[in-house]
Amino acid sequence: MNTPPASLPGDSWTLGDLTVTRFGYGAMQLAGPGVMGPPADHDGALAVLREATALGITHIDTAGAYGPRVTNRLIREALHPYATSLHIVTKVGAVRDQQGGWPPARQSEDLRRAVHENLEDLGLESLDVVNLRLGDAQGTRPGSLTEPFETLVELQRQGLIRHLGVSNATAEQVAEAQTIAPIVCVQNMYNLAHRHDDELIDELAAQGIAYVPFFPLGGFTPLQSTALSAVATRLAATPMSVALAWLLRRSPNILLIPGTSSVAHLRDNVTGAQLPLSDEDLAELDKIGR
Repeated sequence: MNTPPASLPGDSWTLGDLTVTRFGYGAMQLAGPGVMGPPADHDGALAVLREATALGITHIDTAGAYGPRVTNRLIREALHPYATSLHIVTKVGAVRDQQGGWPPARQSEDLRRAVHENLEDLGLESLDVVNLRLGDAQGTRPGSLTEPFETLVELQRQGLIRHLGVSNATAEQVAEAQTIAPIVCVQNMYNLAHRHDDELIDELAAQGIAYVPFFPLGGFTPLQSTALSAVATRLAATPMSVALAWLLRRSPNILLIPGTSSVAHLRDNVTGAQLPLSDEDLAELDKIGR
């Protein structure tokens, strides 16, 4: 039986006026296969969420499109009424189709519906943070975000949203959003092997804005690297532990949201991210995605 970690790795970060642990939890994997339908083990999913908060995690990432509407309802069932220290970040701008795709849904009526569904499924009167999901399932796409982002700003003024962020966004779209309203986070694909946002991460850090990498361990295609494996072997650790620990060291504004549907794996992630990395380890790892 695994022993729970004594403390979470990393320190804390503020999303606007909300303080969260830098090590968070991503709820996507709690849904069924392909992030569609209910989990095979309903009670197990609830146990993972409760264990996350028992470990001290105060940042849970979710979306109405997961399931769809499955993970939000699981979060409510497991954790409502929520501790005042717990903050749930969700995203809007994409839905699910019958084939399991993720078509964009960024018309004003789409976004309003999504925000109200998130409120209903999570059992909240106001959402802590809402990210506008841009691009598509293949990645970022250029183009203006003004119209959909202004819809979210209007909902924020109505008191339905506390803070705003963007997801799957180009650096230009991040800058455009900031001309419309303050943002507290950017959620993009980033990990040891995908370093395209290095400059953006540093710019956001200077502004006090969080960067939240999704697929921190490679997503549906786990990270593969001989250098990563070599460092992991030297440290008698798993490659995934090394990858998480590297992200925490990469920049203080990086918040981790690795997902899992297993309590044991959740504990392993938390423990692994506490792995001490030497300057030699960091130099070797830094070469992977360059």
